[in-house]
Amino acid sequence: MKKVDIYTDGSCRYNPGPGGWGAVLVYGKHEMELSGGEPETTNNRMELTAAIMALKALKEPCEVHLCSDSKYLIDGLEKGWAKGWRAKGWKKADKSPALNPELWEELLALEEIHTIEYEWVKGHAGHPYNERCDEMAQMEASKFPAPQTDGGGGGAL
Repeated sequence: MKKVDIYTDGSCRYNPGPGGWGAVLVYGKHEMELSGGEPETTNNRMELTAAIMALKALKEPCEVHLCSDSKYLIDGLEKGWAKGWRAKGWKKADKSPALNPELWEELLALEEIHTIEYEWVKGHAGHPYNERCDEMAQMEASKFPAPQTDGGGGGAL
C-alpha cells in the first residue's frame, strides 16, 4: 500500500458562521492541497470535512498518517468514540445526541478502506503543514460574509 501523510485543519468565523477547511496530502515528493468552505457551519464540522475530503481524494486504499490539531477529530476516531456513538444510535454516554453523525458515518466508512494512524498536534505552534492548512481554512472562511446581527451589539465572536 502507498503511504500518504495527510494534514488537516478547519476554521469557523463566529462559530457557527462562515467556515473553511484545508488539507495537504503528501506522497513522497508530491503534495496536493485541497480546501473548501461553507457559508453557515461550525468549527467541528469543518475539522471533520477536511479529513473526509482528504481521504476521499485517495484513489486506492493507503496507509495514512492523519495529522490534525482537532482533538474532536483525532479522539473521535483513535479512541473509538464515533464507533461507540454509532453503536448507541448516535447517542453519547450521557444519552445526549452525538453531533455531526452524517460526517462521522462518512469518516468511519473511509476508515474501513484505509489503514490510518492518527496524530494530534498543537495548533498554531509552528507545524508547517498545520499552519498551511490553517491558512487555507481561514482563506476559505473569509470568502463568505459575516453573519448579520440583530443590531443590539450582541454578535457572537
